[in-house]
Amino acid sequence: MASDDSRPTADFSELLAVMARLREECPWDRSQTHRSLVTYLVEETGEVIDAIEAGTNDDLVEELGDLLLQVVFHARIAEEDGLFDIDQVVGGIVAKLVARHPYVFSDEDVPEDLDAAWEARKAAAKGRTSSLDGIAHSLSSVARSAKVISRARSRGVAVELPDTPITAKETGDELLSLVARAQASGVDADQALRDRLRRLEGEIREAEGR
Repeated sequence: MASDDSRPTADFSELLAVMARLREECPWDRSQTHRSLVTYLVEETGEVIDAIEAGTNDDLVEELGDLLLQVVFHARIAEEDGLFDIDQVVGGIVAKLVARHPYVFSDEDVPEDLDAAWEARKAAAKGRTSSLDGIAHSLSSVARSAKVISRARSRGVAVELPDTPITAKETGDELLSLVARAQASGVDADQALRDRLRRLEGEIREAEGR
C-alpha cells in the first residue's frame, strides 16, 4: 500500500539537529539523563505495541517516531558526554546484522534452524557460556519465560519442557483462566511464574554444567 503523501517527511539529519537544539535551549530536555528517560522508553515501546495491535497506520507512524526520538535522545546525551554518537549506534547494528546473516551477505548456505544459528552466532560474538546469559531481567515474567525456554531449546539444553501443540487463542484463554483462578485463590500469578522460572533457570544451569 502506498504511503500517505499528507504526512510530513524529514531527513534523519533534521531530527538530529532538532534534538541538538532542544538539548541546548529547552530546560526540560537539557536536564534529562539516560536513567530519567527509562520510563519514557518503556511507555513509548508500549504505545508502539498498542498501535500495531489496535491502531491505525497514522498511529503507528506517530508512535514509531516517538520511539525513534528516544534512541536519538540517548545517543545525543552520550555524545555530549564523549561516550559515543548516533553514527556509532547505527554502525554497530549494521555490523551486527551483516555478521549474523552470512547466508545473505556472503556465500554460506541458509541454515536449517535459523533461530539456533542466530543464537549460536550471538553466543560466540559475546563470549556467552550459558543459554541464560544476556536475557534481560527487566522483561515481564511471561516474556522472560518465553525467552528462557526459547534459548534452552535452541541451545539443546537437556531439560524437560512441554511441547504439546496449542493455538494462539487457546494460549490466551488458558493464560487468562490461570490468572483468574490464581486471583480467586489469593495467589499472585506473576510472582508464582517468576518463582517457577527461577527453578527452571536452576535446572538449565545444572544441565549445562553436566
